[in-house]
Amino acid sequence: MRIHLIRHGQTDWNREKRVQGHSESSLTTRGQEQAQALAPVMQGYDIRRVYCSSSQRTRQTAALLFAANPVETSYHDDLREIFLGPWEGHLQSDIRARDPESFAHFWERPDAFRLIGAESVEQTQARGLAMLKQILSEQAGENVAIVSHGVLIKTLLCALEPRPLARLWEPPVMHNCAHSIVVVDPQTRQIRIEQYAGEAWPPTPATTPE
Repeated sequence: MRIHLIRHGQTDWNREKRVQGHSESSLTTRGQEQAQALAPVMQGYDIRRVYCSSSQRTRQTAALLFAANPVETSYHDDLREIFLGPWEGHLQSDIRARDPESFAHFWERPDAFRLIGAESVEQTQARGLAMLKQILSEQAGENVAIVSHGVLIKTLLCALEPRPLARLWEPPVMHNCAHSIVVVDPQTRQIRIEQYAGEAWPPTPATTPE
C-alpha cells in the first residue's frame, strides 16, 4: 500500500506571502499549471481513493490532478492546514513586525509556537495522525492520495521519519504540489517514507572521492 501526500498548488495568498491557515484562497494560474503537470505522474499509480482537505485550494488541486481519471474523493476538515486564527489573512511581513516572538517561534522553533486563538503544531499533527489512522483502517492494502497542506503534511512526515517537531522546517522544502510517498507494509503495518517532496528518501549519501 502506498499513500501519496500532495500539497496544493500555488495560491494567490502564497504569492502575496499572506497567511492562509483555515481561510480560503484560490489557485493562481501557476498553481493550476503545477497540478496539471503532476497529473500525468499520478495517472501512473493505481490510486483508488482520494482524501482531500475541505479547503478550496486543495479541492481545486485534487480536481485538476484527477481530471482525466476521476477517483472517488472525500473531503475532510481534519486534513486542513494548521489553524492560525488572528494571523490569517495578514501579510507575513506585518506579522513579523507586530509579533516578532511568535513569528520567530513558528519558523525557528515550531515546537514552541503558541498563539492565543490558534492551533499548536502538535495539535495539527495529532489530528493529521488520527486521520491517517482512519485512512489505513478504511483502505487497507489500497493505494490512496491525500491532498492537503504544507504544515500538516510535514508534521505527518515528522512522525513517520521520525523527526522532532523542532526540526519541522528542515529540508526537503514542501513546495507547492510537492509529492511525497509513504509505503505501508501489509504484514507488519510499518510505514516508511519512500519519497519526500519529490526526492528519494532517505537521501543517498554523497560519495567521497577516493
